[in-house]
Amino acid sequence: MNPCLHCSRRLAFVFVLLCGAIWLSLGALPARAQTTSASASSTKTDTAPASPIAAINLKMPLADVVANVAANKVYVVGYQHVDVVDGTTNASIPIMVKSKWTDFNTKTALNSVTNKIYVTNEGSNSVLVIDGATNAATIIKNEGEPYGVAINAKTNRIYVANVTGNNVSVMDGATNAVTTLAAGRMPNAVSVNTVTNKIYVTNTASNNVTVIDGATNATSTVATGKTPTALAVNSVTNKIYVCNSLDGSVTVINGADNTTSTAATGGYPLAVAVNEATNKIYVVNYNSNNVTVIDGASNHTATVEAGSGPMAIAVNSASNNIYVANNLSNNTTVINGATNATSTIAVGTDPVAISLNQVSGKVYVANAHDGTVTVISGAASPGK
Repeated sequence: MNPCLHCSRRLAFVFVLLCGAIWLSLGALPARAQTTSASASSTKTDTAPASPIAAINLKMPLADVVANVAANKVYVVGYQHVDVVDGTTNASIPIMVKSKWTDFNTKTALNSVTNKIYVTNEGSNSVLVIDGATNAATIIKNEGEPYGVAINAKTNRIYVANVTGNNVSVMDGATNAVTTLAAGRMPNAVSVNTVTNKIYVTNTASNNVTVIDGATNATSTVATGKTPTALAVNSVTNKIYVCNSLDGSVTVINGADNTTSTAATGGYPLAVAVNEATNKIYVVNYNSNNVTVIDGASNHTATVEAGSGPMAIAVNSASNNIYVANNLSNNTTVINGATNATSTIAVGTDPVAISLNQVSGKVYVANAHDGTVTVISGAASPGK
């Protein structure tokens, strides 16, 4: 691909998102008549000092991170490289990937059943498939600037959102064969409900979500708010939560009939995660430097303060701790899900992604600028 053409396409996508963030930071969010949430604020803070237990220096800019619980390994994605980190020793092994015009906008997903890792690469229009047992890597051609990726481990299907292709690639995990399905304009995030075998794709430029029936590949469309950029599924309640960045809201989709309701959030919601055990939903608001906590039963909300520029989140359902990577203040906010009390842990420069091992409790924060991964023990909850 011509590098200038690739850059212009990606810049157009980034321009839509970042200009919205700047615009929203200048004024109050518009009210939405259909909002069903009631707000409460929580600023309880545990000021006891906290610190990471390790920092892994990979010496290259980073983009994403995902933990493999079963193998106790961590896959760290950066510019033209993937590193495999041993969860016990923190030793890393690089998987060299040479791909022309690779950029930082790579996403990662893990199939815990087949022990395969999938990394999207917009710059080279490909998906990298890593065998977790051998570290062997295979490059699968995938046109349209692949970005978001999610997996249904039950069906061994991988779903990739292609930003400029306006479509979704469905990859057979056994054969790597690819089927392409039409989506809306500029699809970017994907999430899967493995119980219903439904796949949800946000279409950033057409303000809707494409719903894919995993059994038939039939699609339908659900309207959302402005600029849907992230989503998460609660497979227990069969509800889907979609961050609408430009109007400060979350669209709640009922997976049974695709009807919707809306919950208000803070400024420029950028990421969302679900604790299925407590039926609480956590929405990261980049511009207002806080987290909206949605009660899944009522859509009522509470607000928890975070650091500056929060942009990534992970939930430990066992400990009921929530971890928020704050991009501009170079730290991670830890939220006690029972009380909403918080503590802060210093990390590296420019944290952009976060993942955790539900068994060991360790949390891994990828710091883009200094090429490090901060490892947090996850042993204690704020306020305890």
